[in-house]
Amino acid sequence: MQGEQTSLTRAQKEAVGLLSIGTFLEYFDLMLYVHMAVLLNELFFPKTDPHTASLLTAFAFCSTYLLRPFGALIFGWIGDNIGRKATVIITTFMMAFSCFVMANLPTYVQIGITASYLVTICRILQGMSSMGEFIGAQLYLTEITKPPIQYPVVALTSVFSILGGTAALAVASLTTLYEFSWRSAFWFGVIVALIGTVARTTLKETPDFADAKRRVKSTIEHSQTKSLTNNPIWNESKDSDKKTFLSLFILDCGWPVCFYFAYVFCGNILKQKFGFTAEQVIQQNFIVSIVQLVCMIVLSWISYKIYPPKIVKIKLLFFIAIALFSPFLIAIINSSYTIFFIQCCFIVFACDYVPAMPITYKHISIFRRFTYSSISYALSRSLMYLITSFGLIYLFEYLGYFGLLIIIVPVIMGYTLSIIHFDKLEKEAGNYR
Repeated sequence: MQGEQTSLTRAQKEAVGLLSIGTFLEYFDLMLYVHMAVLLNELFFPKTDPHTASLLTAFAFCSTYLLRPFGALIFGWIGDNIGRKATVIITTFMMAFSCFVMANLPTYVQIGITASYLVTICRILQGMSSMGEFIGAQLYLTEITKPPIQYPVVALTSVFSILGGTAALAVASLTTLYEFSWRSAFWFGVIVALIGTVARTTLKETPDFADAKRRVKSTIEHSQTKSLTNNPIWNESKDSDKKTFLSLFILDCGWPVCFYFAYVFCGNILKQKFGFTAEQVIQQNFIVSIVQLVCMIVLSWISYKIYPPKIVKIKLLFFIAIALFSPFLIAIINSSYTIFFIQCCFIVFACDYVPAMPITYKHISIFRRFTYSSISYALSRSLMYLITSFGLIYLFEYLGYFGLLIIIVPVIMGYTLSIIHFDKLEKEAGNYR
């Protein structure tokens, strides 16, 4: 492959550092509530029976992703028309603001149902900002680097997002274990998000995007028109982009199912079947997140040596074996260690296309890349978290643990077809190794 890059320049290292730290901070703030939901839902929502409590838990979780498609349209437009840098700065500031509100928010006992409404609005803002930040960081790093160093560099955003979730679980665990104030954790989130916002102002626009804007400007000047409608650069690969967007969307639908099942649904199993307390669930999830973090670091490292699509296919084979047999394991073996094993497998071998994500971005034209990628990311999370969180409640009632297969089998089939699509694009481009 021509134009290979095996090391980073000083400017690229600085960008990687800023974006990785920013991603960590964003996901620390975002996942703090998710992993403390077993406690915070009791503070911000009315007390109910177990079934209604499960529905409220699902609603509180899904509220984070409810308006992400709307945010994707906004930040996608900003990213594709103004620039990648502006997007990551705005979204980091939004996260700081929502954390500030939550750190000072009165509880349900103090102001009633208003507390439920306000915390839901904050979760929606957090979901929108994290979506723009994560996609913005991945696109930025994709556009300033080249393979093979590109693969581990972009995968670092996933590593630091997991690290942020792990740190949030650590704080949640310490809070429940030593009875620290949960508000202090959100105040910490405010401070670090503000620091991240200021630090990111030093970033420069990506060369790919800046060059594309210059080419459009030059074309407009020569054609003496201000319209982009018929601009060849603006409209390049339009039909191909739509097919790739659909494949990317289907690809993105896998991770929400894996995440929700591993951390939330399995947490409910531990509470209901094995009598775990909220504190014990948080502590076990913390260990699972450490396993996830270590494995993601290993995946990122080997992606420099092994072509990422090949890694993804190996992950898929393991995931199919575990996912199809997990309902039998849960039903037959009466041990919490079985749940821990299944949690780790769903997270480690998840249908998330890491560390091959740069390949999906490169096959979308530059002026639609941010919009298409962010909409795919947002829609997949909104749709699949709704289906998984509410669907598993009712599927479990009628089919028991085997209800999981109703969701997971179509996900595996769609994920496999999407992998085939991107393999085909790579082969046509002469990049497949």
